[in-house]
Amino acid sequence: MAGSKKNVRGRMKDSEPNPVDVYAGQRMRLRRVMLKMSQQALARKLGLTFQQVQKYEKGENRIGFSRICDIADVLGTTLDYFRDGMDKKTAENSPMRLVNPPECKVEEMNADDPLKKTETLELIKNYYKIHNRRLSRHIFNLVRDMGKSNSVMSKK
Repeated sequence: MAGSKKNVRGRMKDSEPNPVDVYAGQRMRLRRVMLKMSQQALARKLGLTFQQVQKYEKGENRIGFSRICDIADVLGTTLDYFRDGMDKKTAENSPMRLVNPPECKVEEMNADDPLKKTETLELIKNYYKIHNRRLSRHIFNLVRDMGKSNSVMSKK
């Protein structure tokens, strides 16, 4: 019984961090590094110690929902970002699925749907930050034409 109680809290049987928490921490670190933000700076903005940020990034400490909302805001991303690209094997390690595997099947993440990707949302958000509409139209046409030429090339 004690083993299943640990699973409910999200730890694996061997007391290792849950792979879902590790993945979210890796995504947090990736975004922070992309923004050239130090752990110290992120911690300061969140009202934490940099050691706590380290533990989140390693998956050693689980990130509560209110905290991950704050992290997403500070890092300028969406909550979905922390799940983007997660493979099925990792997703199946959520605490609920560890306790109730038959009832809780993970649907295949739809990696083919571009509207579910963080980079799509970032591209759209940044596109609309371009104030010069003539320039933005040129960029739009460029990306559209590149997409068309890429799909023609892949058919060959």
